[in-house]
Amino acid sequence: MSAGISLSLGLSPARRDTLTRRVRLLVAATITYNVIEAIVALTAGALASSTALIGFGLDSVIEVSSAAAVAWQFPARDHAVRQAREQRTLRITAVSFFALAAYVSVDAVRALTGTGEAEGSLPGIVIAALSLAIMPFLSAAQRRAGRELGSASAVADSKQTLLCTYLSAVLLIGLVLNVTLGWSWADPIAALVIATIAIKEGRDAWQGKGCCATPAAATAPAAGAEADACGCRSGCDCCN
Repeated sequence: MSAGISLSLGLSPARRDTLTRRVRLLVAATITYNVIEAIVALTAGALASSTALIGFGLDSVIEVSSAAAVAWQFPARDHAVRQAREQRTLRITAVSFFALAAYVSVDAVRALTGTGEAEGSLPGIVIAALSLAIMPFLSAAQRRAGRELGSASAVADSKQTLLCTYLSAVLLIGLVLNVTLGWSWADPIAALVIATIAIKEGRDAWQGKGCCATPAAATAPAAGAEADACGCRSGCDCCN
C-alpha cells in the first residue's frame, strides 16, 4: 500500500472532526456571502434588465443550495448514508446548473435580438468586484479541507465557489463595458459565457467529478494507479 493511501486511511478522528468543523464554517461563510450577493445581483439585474446580473444572482442561489446540502451531508456518521447524500447533492447541483444555463441562454438570445437592452449598473459592478476579491480565498480553503477529508461534495462546492470568481470577472467586464462605452450587447454576451461555464460545471457534477479521495480511501487503487498525499488517484479533479 502506498504512503498516500496510508495517509488517507490514517486520518485520525480528531483531525477528521477538525476538518469537518472547518468545512462547516467555510460553508456558513459561503452561504452568508452568497445570500447577500444573490439579493444584490437579482435586484440590480431586474432594475437594469441585465441578463448577466440575473444569471449571476441565480448562480449565487445555486451556490447557497449546494453549500447547504454539503452542510446537511456532514452530520451523518454512517459512511453509506454520507455517500448517498453526497451523490444526491451532486445530482441536484448538476440539474440546477443546467436550469441556470437554459434560462440565461434564452434571455441572452432575447436581448441580442433586440427584445431588451441592459442598462448600466453600478451596484452590479460593486458586487462583482467584491466577489472577485473574496471568492478565491473561500474556494481555496474549502478545497484544501475537502481534499484532505476525502469529500467529493465539499470539493465540488469549492469548485462552485471558484466558478463564482470566473463569473465575477466575466460579469465585471460586461458591466464595465456597458457603463463606460455604452456596449449594451456586452451584457448578453457575458451572460452566454456564464451559461457555457454553468453547462460544464453541471456536467462535471452529474458525472461525479469532484474528488476521488473517498473511494480511494476505502479501497486500494487499481494496479498501476498512482496516489498522492490526499489519497487520490492520478488525474482526479481534486488533486489538480
